[in-house]
Amino acid sequence: MQFTRIIATGAAVAVLAGPMAIAESHNTPEGKAIKARQSHMQLYAHNLGVLGAMAKGEMEFDANMAQGAADNLAALSGLNQMTYWLPGTSTQDSDKTRALPAIWQADSMAMAKGQELNQAAMKMAENAGSLDGVQANMNALGGACGACHKLYRQPEE
Repeated sequence: MQFTRIIATGAAVAVLAGPMAIAESHNTPEGKAIKARQSHMQLYAHNLGVLGAMAKGEMEFDANMAQGAADNLAALSGLNQMTYWLPGTSTQDSDKTRALPAIWQADSMAMAKGQELNQAAMKMAENAGSLDGVQANMNALGGACGACHKLYRQPEE
């Protein structure tokens, strides 16, 4: 009986404390930074996905929607992201991120890659009013995203 009570109490503590520990980790400056940059990346992915689907013919081309997605990418890539990339928020420090430690090294090209993404997004925004414009700029835009990921994001397992 005593053993059962101990097990039940331990299970209750784990069930109740687990979410608090997770919530607490998101409330640290590092946890908030990771969550903010992941949200930012999700917005990139969503808007890039809309444009990609239109470019491939998987979604009917809608000039207004394409322009909106392209404008969103241009705006997102132009935001100052310094507060997202705090030291102590790499894969070495947290299992909640795929950001590799190399991004914080002195020889990191992350800022240059971010500028290349912004330039590609701006070019897409200038040409998103037509399907030909979207298709012509998709490789450069996707390539700019992938170039940073190749160097600074841990592959999915």
